[in-house]
Amino acid sequence: MITTQLEDERVRLEPLTPENGAFLLEVAAQPGLVAYSPSQIETPQALKAYVDKALEEQERKQCIPFAVFDKKVAAYAGCTRFMNIHWQNKVLHIGSTWIGREFQGTGLNAHMKFLMLRHAFEKMQFEKVEFRIDERNIWSRKAVEKLGATLEGVLRKDVYLTDGYKRNTCCYGILLEEWPGIRARLALQLA
Repeated sequence: MITTQLEDERVRLEPLTPENGAFLLEVAAQPGLVAYSPSQIETPQALKAYVDKALEEQERKQCIPFAVFDKKVAAYAGCTRFMNIHWQNKVLHIGSTWIGREFQGTGLNAHMKFLMLRHAFEKMQFEKVEFRIDERNIWSRKAVEKLGATLEGVLRKDVYLTDGYKRNTCCYGILLEEWPGIRARLALQLA
């Protein structure tokens, strides 16, 4: 089991478990929260299946999932994970991120991503972090661009969503050599 916990003064990213996954029921029930994702989380059964699948992928060392706890308001806010981990090539994705609407636009996501990027580059010694986002999800695309990620291309008709729509996926990346500059800028923003 992965025991990595990432934390700063604003957020705690706890290893996802069935126990803390259950605390996410109210947030996950918000309609349309993962509209641009191939996942379902809105019902207790769907959220349990989502958590179980993440934990199975973690066992296979394909992902490291986290429950997001917002320390400012002392509440669970959502989920995120390291995923599609290519250990040999030292490339991973940060994704499957969803936080409740009341947490969006509060700076929580920037704290989460800073902790995850720092861990990926400085502790895990990875050389590239990628983000894959539905082309229509302008909010998430702007957030990743604000971090300093570069749009590398668009995979056309890439992933089926739960409603049957096949999305175009924007591929963003941050390279290890870009991290020091991005780290310094993000640290100033979050201070």
